[in-house]
Amino acid sequence: MTEHEMTLGGPVVRPRRLRTTPALRRLVAETEVRPRQLVLPVFVREGLAEPQPISSMPGVVQHSRDSLKAAATQAAELGLGGVMLFGIPETKDPVGSGAVDPDGILNVAIADVVAEVGDALTVMSDLCLDEFTDHGHCGLVTPDGRVDNDATLAVYAEMGLAHAAAGVHMVGPSGMMDGQVGVVRAALDGAGHQDVSILAYSAKYASAFYGPFREAVDSSLQGDRRTYQQDSANAREGVREALLDVEQGADIVMVKPALAYLDVVRRVRDAVDVPVAAYNISGEYAMVEAAAAQGWIEREPAILETLGSIHRAGADVILTYWASEAARLLR
Repeated sequence: MTEHEMTLGGPVVRPRRLRTTPALRRLVAETEVRPRQLVLPVFVREGLAEPQPISSMPGVVQHSRDSLKAAATQAAELGLGGVMLFGIPETKDPVGSGAVDPDGILNVAIADVVAEVGDALTVMSDLCLDEFTDHGHCGLVTPDGRVDNDATLAVYAEMGLAHAAAGVHMVGPSGMMDGQVGVVRAALDGAGHQDVSILAYSAKYASAFYGPFREAVDSSLQGDRRTYQQDSANAREGVREALLDVEQGADIVMVKPALAYLDVVRRVRDAVDVPVAAYNISGEYAMVEAAAAQGWIEREPAILETLGSIHRAGADVILTYWASEAARLLR
């Protein structure tokens, strides 16, 4: 410390002054998460009469159609930005036919929620086949076991049209097929659905943190998704994927998972001029819940710190299973 930084009483520059009281800390806070930035992922299961708890995600359930509507109403009342809908069908097949069936669980759930909340909440849909295929992959599989990128794109286009017909506000292509955003955008525009927007799962990594989600959607996955989801070693590639999706018409680009890829969130934020989302995924949620249940961490501060870190890294929108609870805490 130089003499210019010191007086007889100690240092001249004391950053701690601005941390002295809660009011001062609020006054100079650089990052603030608001409920409007949060999106609640929700699961709806065909044939359920009552919500069914998910053991690896305490506090999260597979919804019935009725309980889903109640959850959406609550989300709107809390001022959340949106809900992301995932459908779990009673039956699956190799081509995921339930995904494009107008009477399939995801399509009727979209219609249910839109009828319930109207434009008070952004209703988003997961546009992917993994919940609907008996092999659990995000696309159509060839006889030799490879995921067929281009054949899958045709189904994604059809699925996007089914979601739009059900009234969805925003579709979320999440399968990491090359060209998926452009194909879905062209299909929507060609059918007169120019106002349906696209949240692109642009940098979706093959992650060890998806485990609880697979229970949540009753995944049938055989093998892994490393041939189409991104390699965790690669950050520049995440930026490249995001830029390609913007070129193809994405309205929002997303990084998934969030916490292990905060550097990618920042790189993508610096590279694009559209909003950036990040998905605070099931394994990240489960780790905090499990540690808190053991008394090893303080649960509510950990939730807010987690969401704050994702926003601080550059995410404008955060998908999180804590969305409704966090909205109450933030108020």
